[in-house]
Amino acid sequence: MKAVVVYESLWGNTAAIARAIAEGIGPDARPLTTDEATPDAVAQAELIVVGAPVIAFGLASEGTREHIAESEHDAPTPPDLSHPAMKDWLQALPAGQAPAASFETRVRWSPRGATGAIDAGLKRAGYRTIAKGGKFVVTGKYGPLRDGELERARAWGAELARSAAV
Repeated sequence: MKAVVVYESLWGNTAAIARAIAEGIGPDARPLTTDEATPDAVAQAELIVVGAPVIAFGLASEGTREHIAESEHDAPTPPDLSHPAMKDWLQALPAGQAPAASFETRVRWSPRGATGAIDAGLKRAGYRTIAKGGKFVVTGKYGPLRDGELERARAWGAELARSAAV
């Protein structure tokens, strides 16, 4: 199945989950950053999976990302802000009809999340969600992922592929 797993990742956790989801979907699934996920790449997909980290209880805005760049001095590595924010990517998403799903990386106790905003952006563009948003847990503010999350992401990707094929 031709699929794209589009992601925003600041410290690598969401990127690792996106790669695992793509592995679970199958060999024709490609994990793509928001700038790699061009309208043409998305239009050719039979399944679209979109994910981002939960930042400030939701999707990060450009202002939030600027604040992160200025203030996250205790992070183990600098945040990767070289790709457009997921919020901006969703606003520019061209219309489509493929099945879709959302996911987020989050600390266990986060009161809100990113999947609702991602699902709303997908729906606005005409995509139909086929699963409840996936939630993958990091053990600290910057990670790492909780043990077993990559395996869960692979299994979830395989489940999405089965659901999209129906």
